[in-house]
Amino acid sequence: MRFKFFLSLWSVTSFCSRQMSLQSCLDECMEALDLFLNNHFSESLDKLRPRAKESMYHALIYATVLEMQAMMTFQHDDIVHAGKTMKSAQEVCQRPSPQLHAEVCYAECLLHRAALTFLQDENMVSFIKGGIKVRNSYLIYKELHAFVQSDTTFRGPNHKHLEGGVSFGIGAFNLTLSLFPARILKLLEFAGFSGDKEFGISQLFTGATSHTLRSMLCALLLLCFYTFLSFILGNIQAVTWGLHWGAIFLFFAGRAEEIKGNIDEAVALFEDGCKAQQAWKQFHHMCYWELMWCFTFKRHWKMAYFYADLLSQESRWSKAMYVYMKAAYLSMLPDTESQPFGDNEVDLFRQVPTYKQKIAGKSPPTEKFAIRKARRYKASNPIRLPVPVLEMMYMWNGFSMISKQPELTEGMMEMLLEAERTLQAAPENEYSVDDTCVILLLKGLCLKNQGQMQAADDCFRQIYSSEKKLKFDHYLVPNALLEMSLLYIDTGRKEQAIKLLQKAKNNYKEYSMESRTQFRVHAALTKLKADTSEQDEITAL
Repeated sequence: MRFKFFLSLWSVTSFCSRQMSLQSCLDECMEALDLFLNNHFSESLDKLRPRAKESMYHALIYATVLEMQAMMTFQHDDIVHAGKTMKSAQEVCQRPSPQLHAEVCYAECLLHRAALTFLQDENMVSFIKGGIKVRNSYLIYKELHAFVQSDTTFRGPNHKHLEGGVSFGIGAFNLTLSLFPARILKLLEFAGFSGDKEFGISQLFTGATSHTLRSMLCALLLLCFYTFLSFILGNIQAVTWGLHWGAIFLFFAGRAEEIKGNIDEAVALFEDGCKAQQAWKQFHHMCYWELMWCFTFKRHWKMAYFYADLLSQESRWSKAMYVYMKAAYLSMLPDTESQPFGDNEVDLFRQVPTYKQKIAGKSPPTEKFAIRKARRYKASNPIRLPVPVLEMMYMWNGFSMISKQPELTEGMMEMLLEAERTLQAAPENEYSVDDTCVILLLKGLCLKNQGQMQAADDCFRQIYSSEKKLKFDHYLVPNALLEMSLLYIDTGRKEQAIKLLQKAKNNYKEYSMESRTQFRVHAALTKLKADTSEQDEITAL
Protein backbone atom coordinates (compact mmCIF):
# COMPACT_ATOMS: atom_id res chain seq x y z
CA MET A 1 0.00 0.00 0.00
CA ARG A 2 1.15 3.60 -0.62
CA PHE A 3 1.26 4.41 3.09
CA LYS A 4 3.56 1.51 3.99
CA PHE A 5 5.78 2.39 1.06
CA PHE A 6 6.01 5.98 2.29
CA LEU A 7 6.82 4.87 5.83
CA SER A 8 9.72 2.83 4.53
CA LEU A 9 11.04 6.03 2.92
CA TRP A 10 10.52 8.21 6.01
CA SER A 11 13.16 10.90 6.06
CA VAL A 12 13.65 14.58 6.61
CA THR A 13 14.83 15.36 3.13
CA SER A 14 14.17 18.67 1.39
CA PHE A 15 10.44 19.48 1.57
CA CYS A 16 9.32 22.23 -0.75
CA SER A 17 12.38 23.03 -2.74
CA ARG A 18 16.05 23.40 -2.05
CA GLN A 19 15.42 26.99 -1.04
CA MET A 20 12.59 26.39 1.47
CA SER A 21 12.38 24.30 4.62
CA LEU A 22 9.28 22.52 5.85
CA GLN A 23 8.91 25.14 8.58
CA SER A 24 9.14 28.00 6.07
CA CYS A 25 6.51 26.44 3.84
CA LEU A 26 4.09 25.93 6.72
CA ASP A 27 4.66 29.47 8.00
CA GLU A 28 4.01 30.98 4.57
CA CYS A 29 0.87 28.88 4.06
CA MET A 30 -0.41 29.94 7.49
CA GLU A 31 0.15 33.57 6.48
CA ALA A 32 -1.79 32.96 3.26
CA LEU A 33 -4.70 31.45 5.19
CA ASP A 34 -4.67 34.39 7.58
CA LEU A 35 -4.99 36.72 4.59
CA PHE A 36 -7.88 34.61 3.29
CA LEU A 37 -9.70 34.71 6.63
CA ASN A 38 -9.31 38.48 6.77
CA ASN A 39 -10.91 38.97 3.34
CA HIS A 40 -7.67 39.48 1.37
CA PHE A 41 -8.52 36.75 -1.11
CA SER A 42 -6.39 37.88 -4.05
CA GLU A 43 -3.38 38.51 -1.81
CA SER A 44 -3.79 35.01 -0.34
CA LEU A 45 -3.71 33.39 -3.77
CA ASP A 46 -0.81 35.60 -4.85
CA LYS A 47 1.25 34.39 -1.90
CA LEU A 48 0.52 30.72 -2.64
CA ARG A 49 0.70 30.69 -6.45
CA PRO A 50 4.49 31.07 -7.03
CA ARG A 51 5.34 27.86 -5.12
CA ALA A 52 2.23 25.82 -5.94
CA LYS A 53 4.25 23.71 -8.41
CA GLU A 54 7.03 22.82 -5.98
CA SER A 55 5.65 22.82 -2.43
CA MET A 56 2.94 20.33 -1.54
CA TYR A 57 1.52 22.56 1.18
CA HIS A 58 1.42 25.59 -1.10
CA ALA A 59 -0.16 23.41 -3.79
CA LEU A 60 -2.76 21.95 -1.42
CA ILE A 61 -3.83 25.25 0.15
CA TYR A 62 -3.85 27.05 -3.21
CA ALA A 63 -6.12 24.36 -4.67
CA THR A 64 -8.32 24.35 -1.54
CA VAL A 65 -8.96 28.10 -1.81
CA LEU A 66 -9.86 27.67 -5.50
CA GLU A 67 -12.18 24.80 -4.56
CA MET A 68 -13.99 26.96 -2.01
CA GLN A 69 -14.41 29.63 -4.67
CA ALA A 70 -15.73 27.07 -7.18
CA MET A 71 -18.27 25.70 -4.72
CA MET A 72 -19.58 29.22 -4.13
CA THR A 73 -19.67 30.40 -7.74
CA PHE A 74 -20.95 27.05 -9.02
CA GLN A 75 -19.47 27.99 -12.40
CA HIS A 76 -18.51 24.94 -14.45
CA ASP A 77 -15.21 26.50 -15.52
CA ASP A 78 -14.29 27.26 -11.90
CA ILE A 79 -15.07 23.69 -10.84
CA VAL A 80 -12.97 22.25 -13.69
CA HIS A 81 -10.08 24.61 -12.92
CA ALA A 82 -10.18 23.75 -9.21
CA GLY A 83 -10.22 20.04 -10.06
CA LYS A 84 -7.18 20.33 -12.33
CA THR A 85 -5.33 22.39 -9.72
CA MET A 86 -6.11 19.82 -7.02
CA LYS A 87 -4.87 17.03 -9.31
CA SER A 88 -1.61 18.96 -9.81
CA ALA A 89 -1.35 19.35 -6.04
CA GLN A 90 -1.76 15.60 -5.65
CA GLU A 91 1.11 15.06 -8.10
CA VAL A 92 3.32 17.45 -6.11
CA CYS A 93 2.57 15.37 -2.99
CA GLN A 94 4.02 12.28 -4.69
CA ARG A 95 7.50 13.77 -5.04
CA PRO A 96 10.31 12.94 -2.56
CA SER A 97 9.63 14.84 0.66
CA PRO A 98 8.94 14.31 4.40
CA GLN A 99 6.76 11.33 3.74
CA LEU A 100 4.11 11.46 6.47
CA HIS A 101 3.35 15.08 5.58
CA ALA A 102 3.20 14.07 1.93
CA GLU A 103 0.84 11.22 2.74
CA VAL A 104 -1.65 13.32 4.70
CA CYS A 105 -1.60 15.98 1.95
CA TYR A 106 -2.14 13.24 -0.65
CA ALA A 107 -5.17 11.91 1.26
CA GLU A 108 -6.57 15.42 1.56
CA CYS A 109 -6.16 16.02 -2.18
CA LEU A 110 -8.08 12.80 -2.87
CA LEU A 111 -10.90 13.91 -0.59
CA HIS A 112 -11.17 17.33 -2.25
CA ARG A 113 -10.97 15.83 -5.75
CA ALA A 114 -13.80 13.46 -4.91
CA ALA A 115 -16.01 16.38 -3.87
CA LEU A 116 -15.19 18.23 -7.08
CA THR A 117 -15.78 15.10 -9.18
CA PHE A 118 -19.29 14.75 -7.77
CA LEU A 119 -20.00 18.39 -8.66
CA GLN A 120 -18.37 18.44 -12.08
CA ASP A 121 -20.07 15.62 -13.99
CA GLU A 122 -23.50 14.05 -14.11
CA ASN A 123 -22.85 10.41 -14.96
CA MET A 124 -22.33 7.20 -13.05
CA VAL A 125 -18.68 6.97 -14.09
CA SER A 126 -18.03 10.18 -12.16
CA PHE A 127 -19.64 8.71 -9.05
CA ILE A 128 -17.51 5.58 -9.34
CA LYS A 129 -14.34 7.64 -9.78
CA GLY A 130 -15.30 9.87 -6.88
CA GLY A 131 -16.12 6.85 -4.73
CA ILE A 132 -12.72 5.30 -5.39
CA LYS A 133 -11.00 8.53 -4.38
CA VAL A 134 -13.07 8.70 -1.19
CA ARG A 135 -12.23 5.11 -0.25
CA ASN A 136 -8.51 5.52 -0.91
CA SER A 137 -8.47 8.73 1.13
CA TYR A 138 -10.34 7.05 3.99
CA LEU A 139 -7.94 4.11 4.15
CA ILE A 140 -4.88 6.39 4.19
CA TYR A 141 -6.34 8.50 6.99
CA LYS A 142 -7.12 5.38 9.02
CA GLU A 143 -3.55 4.12 8.79
CA LEU A 144 -2.12 7.56 9.48
CA HIS A 145 -4.31 7.91 12.55
CA ALA A 146 -3.24 4.50 13.84
CA PHE A 147 0.42 5.39 13.27
CA VAL A 148 0.21 8.81 14.93
CA GLN A 149 -1.53 7.27 17.95
CA SER A 150 0.94 4.41 18.33
CA ASP A 151 4.28 5.99 17.43
CA THR A 152 5.41 8.58 19.99
CA THR A 153 9.08 8.55 19.03
CA PHE A 154 8.84 11.48 16.61
CA ARG A 155 7.45 14.75 17.91
CA GLY A 156 9.24 17.41 15.91
CA PRO A 157 8.30 21.10 15.74
CA ASN A 158 5.96 20.52 12.78
CA HIS A 159 4.31 17.39 14.10
CA LYS A 160 1.26 19.37 15.22
CA HIS A 161 0.50 20.18 11.56
CA LEU A 162 0.66 16.48 10.72
CA GLU A 163 -1.70 15.64 13.58
CA GLY A 164 -3.98 18.51 12.51
CA GLY A 165 -4.21 17.03 9.02
CA VAL A 166 -5.08 13.61 10.42
CA SER A 167 -7.65 15.14 12.81
CA PHE A 168 -9.33 16.90 9.89
CA GLY A 169 -9.56 13.75 7.75
CA ILE A 170 -10.62 11.36 10.51
CA GLY A 171 -13.03 13.91 11.95
CA ALA A 172 -14.59 14.73 8.59
CA PHE A 173 -15.16 11.09 7.69
CA ASN A 174 -16.55 10.07 11.08
CA LEU A 175 -18.90 13.03 11.41
CA THR A 176 -20.14 12.88 7.82
CA LEU A 177 -20.69 9.12 7.79
CA SER A 178 -22.53 9.19 11.12
CA LEU A 179 -25.16 11.49 9.62
CA PHE A 180 -26.29 9.04 6.94
CA PRO A 181 -29.56 7.13 7.44
CA ALA A 182 -29.12 3.60 8.79
CA ARG A 183 -29.82 1.78 5.51
CA ILE A 184 -27.13 3.76 3.68
CA LEU A 185 -24.71 3.46 6.59
CA LYS A 186 -25.01 -0.33 6.50
CA LEU A 187 -23.95 -0.35 2.87
CA LEU A 188 -21.02 1.93 3.64
CA GLU A 189 -19.96 -0.25 6.57
CA PHE A 190 -20.01 -3.25 4.24
CA ALA A 191 -17.57 -1.33 2.02
CA GLY A 192 -15.26 -0.73 4.99
CA PHE A 193 -16.43 2.68 6.19
CA SER A 194 -17.56 3.54 9.71
CA GLY A 195 -18.79 6.70 11.39
CA ASP A 196 -18.81 7.79 15.03
CA LYS A 197 -20.32 11.26 15.43
CA GLU A 198 -18.89 12.09 18.85
CA PHE A 199 -15.44 10.86 17.88
CA GLY A 200 -15.60 12.87 14.66
CA ILE A 201 -16.61 16.03 16.54
CA SER A 202 -13.82 15.54 19.09
CA GLN A 203 -11.23 15.13 16.32
CA LEU A 204 -12.44 18.23 14.51
CA PHE A 205 -12.59 20.21 17.74
CA THR A 206 -8.99 19.23 18.52
CA GLY A 207 -7.96 20.26 15.02
CA ALA A 208 -9.89 23.54 15.16
CA THR A 209 -8.33 24.67 18.44
CA SER A 210 -4.74 23.55 17.83
CA HIS A 211 -3.63 26.50 15.66
CA THR A 212 -2.41 24.41 12.75
CA LEU A 213 -2.73 24.64 9.00
CA ARG A 214 -6.01 22.68 9.05
CA SER A 215 -7.61 24.62 11.91
CA MET A 216 -9.71 26.67 9.50
CA LEU A 217 -11.09 23.61 7.68
CA CYS A 218 -11.85 21.86 10.97
CA ALA A 219 -13.56 24.99 12.30
CA LEU A 220 -15.63 25.50 9.15
CA LEU A 221 -16.81 21.89 9.16
CA LEU A 222 -17.81 22.14 12.81
CA LEU A 223 -19.57 25.45 12.25
CA CYS A 224 -21.54 23.95 9.37
CA PHE A 225 -22.54 21.06 11.63
CA TYR A 226 -23.46 23.25 14.61
CA THR A 227 -25.35 25.92 12.68
CA PHE A 228 -26.97 23.98 9.85
CA LEU A 229 -27.36 20.35 10.93
CA SER A 230 -27.63 20.12 14.70
CA PHE A 231 -28.53 23.68 15.87
CA ILE A 232 -26.32 23.03 18.93
CA LEU A 233 -24.22 26.08 19.76
CA GLY A 234 -22.39 25.01 22.91
CA ASN A 235 -18.88 25.00 21.42
CA ILE A 236 -19.32 27.57 18.68
CA GLN A 237 -17.18 30.27 20.30
CA ALA A 238 -14.32 27.85 20.85
CA VAL A 239 -14.12 26.92 17.17
CA THR A 240 -14.47 30.44 15.77
CA TRP A 241 -11.50 31.99 17.51
CA GLY A 242 -9.25 31.41 14.51
CA LEU A 243 -11.65 33.01 12.02
CA HIS A 244 -11.14 36.55 13.42
CA TRP A 245 -13.69 39.03 12.10
CA GLY A 246 -13.59 38.21 8.43
CA ALA A 247 -16.62 37.61 6.24
CA ILE A 248 -16.67 33.90 7.09
CA PHE A 249 -16.83 34.51 10.82
CA LEU A 250 -19.49 37.18 10.44
CA PHE A 251 -21.61 34.79 8.42
CA PHE A 252 -21.46 32.02 11.03
CA ALA A 253 -21.90 34.50 13.88
CA GLY A 254 -25.05 35.70 12.13
CA ARG A 255 -26.23 32.15 11.69
CA ALA A 256 -25.70 31.50 15.41
CA GLU A 257 -27.83 34.53 16.36
CA GLU A 258 -30.49 33.41 13.87
CA ILE A 259 -30.70 30.00 15.54
CA LYS A 260 -31.09 31.67 18.92
CA GLY A 261 -34.02 33.67 17.52
CA ASN A 262 -32.12 36.97 17.72
CA ILE A 263 -33.20 38.00 14.24
CA ASP A 264 -32.25 41.69 14.38
CA GLU A 265 -28.75 40.81 15.60
CA ALA A 266 -28.46 38.22 12.84
CA VAL A 267 -29.49 40.75 10.18
CA ALA A 268 -26.82 43.18 11.39
CA LEU A 269 -24.10 40.50 11.23
CA PHE A 270 -25.11 39.30 7.77
CA GLU A 271 -25.12 42.89 6.52
CA ASP A 272 -21.67 43.41 8.06
CA GLY A 273 -20.53 40.23 6.32
CA CYS A 274 -21.53 41.73 2.99
CA LYS A 275 -19.70 44.98 3.76
CA ALA A 276 -16.55 43.20 4.94
CA GLN A 277 -15.33 42.35 1.44
CA GLN A 278 -16.22 42.97 -2.18
CA ALA A 279 -13.83 40.59 -3.97
CA TRP A 280 -15.96 37.43 -3.79
CA LYS A 281 -19.61 38.21 -4.32
CA GLN A 282 -20.41 34.58 -3.55
CA PHE A 283 -19.96 35.35 0.14
CA HIS A 284 -22.67 37.95 -0.32
CA HIS A 285 -25.00 35.32 -1.73
CA MET A 286 -24.66 33.21 1.42
CA CYS A 287 -25.63 36.26 3.45
CA TYR A 288 -28.47 37.18 1.06
CA TRP A 289 -30.00 33.73 1.53
CA GLU A 290 -30.00 34.07 5.32
CA LEU A 291 -31.23 37.67 5.16
CA MET A 292 -34.12 36.48 3.01
CA TRP A 293 -35.16 34.07 5.76
CA CYS A 294 -34.59 36.58 8.55
CA PHE A 295 -37.04 38.98 6.92
CA THR A 296 -39.39 36.04 6.31
CA PHE A 297 -39.45 35.32 10.04
CA LYS A 298 -40.31 38.98 10.64
CA ARG A 299 -42.98 38.83 7.86
CA HIS A 300 -41.35 41.68 5.98
CA TRP A 301 -42.31 40.25 2.62
CA LYS A 302 -40.95 43.02 0.40
CA MET A 303 -37.51 42.90 2.02
CA ALA A 304 -37.47 39.11 1.74
CA TYR A 305 -38.52 39.46 -1.90
CA PHE A 306 -35.67 41.93 -2.46
CA TYR A 307 -33.05 39.36 -1.40
CA ALA A 308 -34.72 36.55 -3.36
CA ASP A 309 -34.58 38.82 -6.40
CA LEU A 310 -30.89 39.60 -5.85
CA LEU A 311 -30.15 35.88 -5.63
CA SER A 312 -32.13 35.13 -8.78
CA GLN A 313 -30.03 37.67 -10.67
CA GLU A 314 -26.58 36.94 -9.25
CA SER A 315 -26.37 33.36 -7.91
CA ARG A 316 -26.17 30.16 -9.93
CA TRP A 317 -26.97 27.83 -7.05
CA SER A 318 -30.71 27.43 -7.58
CA LYS A 319 -32.53 29.93 -9.75
CA ALA A 320 -35.67 27.76 -9.68
CA MET A 321 -35.75 28.11 -5.89
CA TYR A 322 -35.11 31.86 -5.96
CA VAL A 323 -37.85 32.51 -8.54
CA TYR A 324 -40.25 30.30 -6.59
CA MET A 325 -39.55 32.32 -3.46
CA LYS A 326 -40.08 35.59 -5.34
CA ALA A 327 -43.49 34.35 -6.45
CA ALA A 328 -44.26 33.06 -2.96
CA TYR A 329 -43.48 36.43 -1.35
CA LEU A 330 -45.69 38.23 -3.84
CA SER A 331 -48.52 35.84 -2.98
CA MET A 332 -48.31 36.94 0.65
CA LEU A 333 -48.93 40.62 -0.18
CA PRO A 334 -52.49 41.98 0.01
CA ASP A 335 -54.16 42.45 -3.38
CA THR A 336 -54.31 46.19 -2.70
CA GLU A 337 -50.53 46.49 -2.29
CA SER A 338 -48.29 47.34 -5.24
CA GLN A 339 -46.10 44.58 -6.66
CA PRO A 340 -42.30 45.18 -6.50
CA PHE A 341 -40.56 45.66 -9.86
CA GLY A 342 -43.81 45.00 -11.69
CA ASP A 343 -43.51 41.22 -11.23
CA ASN A 344 -46.56 38.99 -11.21
CA GLU A 345 -46.77 35.93 -8.95
CA VAL A 346 -48.54 33.72 -11.50
CA ASP A 347 -45.98 34.47 -14.21
CA LEU A 348 -43.14 33.78 -11.80
CA PHE A 349 -44.62 30.46 -10.64
CA ARG A 350 -44.97 29.42 -14.28
CA GLN A 351 -41.28 30.21 -14.88
CA VAL A 352 -40.01 27.97 -12.04
CA PRO A 353 -39.77 24.68 -14.05
CA THR A 354 -37.73 26.40 -16.78
CA TYR A 355 -34.84 26.91 -14.35
CA LYS A 356 -34.53 23.26 -13.34
CA GLN A 357 -30.91 22.14 -13.06
CA LYS A 358 -28.96 19.02 -12.18
CA ILE A 359 -26.17 18.66 -9.62
CA ALA A 360 -24.20 15.42 -9.82
CA GLY A 361 -26.82 14.07 -12.20
CA LYS A 362 -29.81 14.84 -9.99
CA SER A 363 -32.08 17.80 -9.44
CA PRO A 364 -31.81 19.20 -5.89
CA PRO A 365 -34.76 18.03 -3.74
CA THR A 366 -35.76 21.60 -2.90
CA GLU A 367 -35.99 22.44 -6.61
CA LYS A 368 -38.10 19.36 -7.26
CA PHE A 369 -40.39 20.41 -4.43
CA ALA A 370 -40.70 23.97 -5.75
CA ILE A 371 -41.44 22.73 -9.27
CA ARG A 372 -44.13 20.35 -8.02
CA LYS A 373 -45.81 23.06 -5.96
CA ALA A 374 -45.72 25.50 -8.89
CA ARG A 375 -47.46 23.06 -11.28
CA ARG A 376 -50.93 24.19 -10.30
CA TYR A 377 -50.18 27.59 -11.83
CA LYS A 378 -50.06 26.07 -15.32
CA ALA A 379 -53.86 26.26 -15.45
CA SER A 380 -55.44 29.29 -17.10
CA ASN A 381 -57.23 30.06 -13.82
CA PRO A 382 -54.85 28.66 -11.21
CA ILE A 383 -55.86 27.87 -7.65
CA ARG A 384 -53.42 29.76 -5.46
CA LEU A 385 -51.15 28.08 -2.94
CA PRO A 386 -52.39 29.04 0.54
CA VAL A 387 -49.09 29.76 2.37
CA PRO A 388 -46.16 28.87 0.07
CA VAL A 389 -43.63 30.92 2.03
CA LEU A 390 -44.45 29.24 5.33
CA GLU A 391 -44.48 25.81 3.73
CA MET A 392 -40.99 26.36 2.32
CA MET A 393 -39.94 27.87 5.64
CA TYR A 394 -40.79 24.53 7.23
CA MET A 395 -38.55 22.74 4.75
CA TRP A 396 -35.63 24.90 5.92
CA ASN A 397 -36.34 24.40 9.65
CA GLY A 398 -37.64 27.93 10.05
CA PHE A 399 -40.21 27.14 12.74
CA SER A 400 -37.49 25.98 15.10
CA MET A 401 -35.70 29.31 14.46
CA ILE A 402 -38.66 31.35 15.68
CA SER A 403 -39.54 29.06 18.60
CA LYS A 404 -37.59 31.22 21.07
CA GLN A 405 -39.42 34.42 20.07
CA PRO A 406 -43.15 34.18 20.96
CA GLU A 407 -44.11 37.27 18.94
CA LEU A 408 -42.71 35.72 15.75
CA THR A 409 -44.68 32.51 16.26
CA GLU A 410 -47.79 34.53 17.07
CA GLY A 411 -47.47 36.43 13.80
CA MET A 412 -47.18 33.20 11.82
CA MET A 413 -50.20 31.75 13.60
CA GLU A 414 -52.29 34.78 12.68
CA MET A 415 -51.41 34.28 9.03
CA LEU A 416 -52.24 30.57 9.18
CA LEU A 417 -55.62 31.22 10.79
CA GLU A 418 -56.43 33.77 8.07
CA ALA A 419 -55.36 31.30 5.37
CA GLU A 420 -57.54 28.63 7.02
CA ARG A 421 -60.58 30.93 7.00
CA THR A 422 -60.01 31.80 3.35
CA LEU A 423 -59.70 28.13 2.41
CA GLN A 424 -62.87 27.15 4.28
CA ALA A 425 -64.82 29.94 2.58
CA ALA A 426 -63.70 28.93 -0.93
CA PRO A 427 -65.45 26.28 -3.06
CA GLU A 428 -63.99 22.81 -2.63
CA ASN A 429 -61.50 21.73 -5.32
CA GLU A 430 -58.95 18.99 -6.01
CA TYR A 431 -56.34 20.73 -3.81
CA SER A 432 -58.60 21.39 -0.81
CA VAL A 433 -57.55 18.42 1.35
CA ASP A 434 -53.86 18.89 0.62
CA ASP A 435 -54.00 22.61 1.34
CA THR A 436 -55.92 22.03 4.56
CA CYS A 437 -53.28 19.53 5.71
CA VAL A 438 -50.43 21.91 4.86
CA ILE A 439 -52.02 24.51 7.11
CA LEU A 440 -52.59 21.90 9.83
CA LEU A 441 -48.92 20.88 9.81
CA LEU A 442 -47.75 24.49 10.16
CA LYS A 443 -50.40 25.27 12.79
CA GLY A 444 -49.21 22.26 14.77
CA LEU A 445 -45.67 23.60 14.76
CA CYS A 446 -46.83 27.02 15.94
CA LEU A 447 -48.96 25.46 18.68
CA LYS A 448 -45.98 23.40 19.81
CA ASN A 449 -43.85 26.56 19.95
CA GLN A 450 -46.57 28.10 22.13
CA GLY A 451 -46.60 25.11 24.49
CA GLN A 452 -50.06 23.90 23.43
CA MET A 453 -48.99 20.30 23.05
CA GLN A 454 -52.40 18.63 22.89
CA ALA A 455 -53.67 21.05 20.25
CA ALA A 456 -50.49 20.49 18.24
CA ASP A 457 -50.93 16.72 18.55
CA ASP A 458 -54.50 17.05 17.26
CA CYS A 459 -53.27 18.89 14.15
CA PHE A 460 -50.71 16.20 13.33
CA ARG A 461 -53.24 13.43 13.93
CA GLN A 462 -55.74 15.06 11.55
CA ILE A 463 -53.12 14.90 8.80
CA TYR A 464 -52.44 11.22 9.49
CA SER A 465 -56.17 10.45 9.39
CA SER A 466 -56.42 12.22 5.99
CA GLU A 467 -53.69 10.09 4.39
CA LYS A 468 -55.93 8.36 1.84
CA LYS A 469 -57.53 11.64 0.78
CA LEU A 470 -54.28 13.38 -0.13
CA LYS A 471 -53.70 13.72 -3.88
CA PHE A 472 -50.45 15.65 -4.24
CA ASP A 473 -48.61 16.47 -1.01
CA HIS A 474 -47.81 12.96 0.18
CA TYR A 475 -44.82 14.27 2.14
CA LEU A 476 -47.25 15.59 4.76
CA VAL A 477 -47.99 12.25 6.44
CA PRO A 478 -44.43 11.10 7.25
CA ASN A 479 -43.62 14.65 8.36
CA ALA A 480 -46.70 14.77 10.57
CA LEU A 481 -45.57 11.49 12.17
CA LEU A 482 -42.10 12.92 12.62
CA GLU A 483 -43.38 16.11 14.26
CA MET A 484 -45.75 14.10 16.46
CA SER A 485 -42.84 11.92 17.59
CA LEU A 486 -40.69 14.98 18.39
CA LEU A 487 -43.59 16.35 20.43
CA TYR A 488 -43.74 13.02 22.32
CA ILE A 489 -40.00 13.14 22.97
CA ASP A 490 -40.41 16.59 24.49
CA THR A 491 -43.21 15.33 26.73
CA GLY A 492 -41.40 12.17 27.85
CA ARG A 493 -43.32 9.60 25.78
CA LYS A 494 -40.25 7.95 24.27
CA GLU A 495 -41.74 4.54 23.45
CA GLN A 496 -44.58 6.11 21.48
CA ALA A 497 -42.10 8.40 19.76
CA ILE A 498 -39.97 5.44 18.63
CA LYS A 499 -43.00 3.68 17.13
CA LEU A 500 -43.97 6.78 15.16
CA LEU A 501 -40.41 7.32 13.97
CA GLN A 502 -40.16 3.73 12.79
CA LYS A 503 -43.46 4.10 10.97
CA ALA A 504 -42.28 7.32 9.27
CA LYS A 505 -38.99 5.64 8.37
CA ASN A 506 -40.31 2.35 6.98
CA ASN A 507 -43.82 2.95 5.62
CA TYR A 508 -43.32 5.90 3.26
CA LYS A 509 -41.13 6.17 0.17
CA GLU A 510 -40.63 8.43 -2.85
CA TYR A 511 -42.27 11.56 -1.50
CA SER A 512 -41.06 15.16 -1.74
CA MET A 513 -37.97 16.00 0.32
CA GLU A 514 -37.73 12.39 1.50
CA SER A 515 -33.99 12.54 2.25
CA ARG A 516 -34.50 15.57 4.49
CA THR A 517 -37.26 13.85 6.44
CA GLN A 518 -35.29 10.61 6.71
CA PHE A 519 -32.29 12.57 7.97
CA ARG A 520 -34.38 14.10 10.75
CA VAL A 521 -35.91 10.71 11.61
CA HIS A 522 -32.44 9.18 11.78
CA ALA A 523 -31.21 12.01 14.03
CA ALA A 524 -34.18 11.60 16.39
CA LEU A 525 -33.75 7.82 16.63
CA THR A 526 -30.03 8.20 17.25
CA LYS A 527 -30.66 10.71 20.04
CA LEU A 528 -33.28 8.46 21.64
CA LYS A 529 -30.87 5.53 21.50
CA ALA A 530 -28.13 7.61 23.13
CA ASP A 531 -30.50 8.89 25.83
CA THR A 532 -31.73 5.36 26.53
CA SER A 533 -28.16 4.07 26.85
CA GLU A 534 -27.27 6.85 29.27
CA GLN A 535 -30.37 6.13 31.34
CA ASP A 536 -29.50 2.41 31.47
CA GLU A 537 -26.03 3.28 32.74
CA ILE A 538 -27.49 5.53 35.46
CA THR A 539 -29.95 2.81 36.46
CA ALA A 540 -27.13 0.26 36.66
CA LEU A 541 -25.25 2.52 39.06
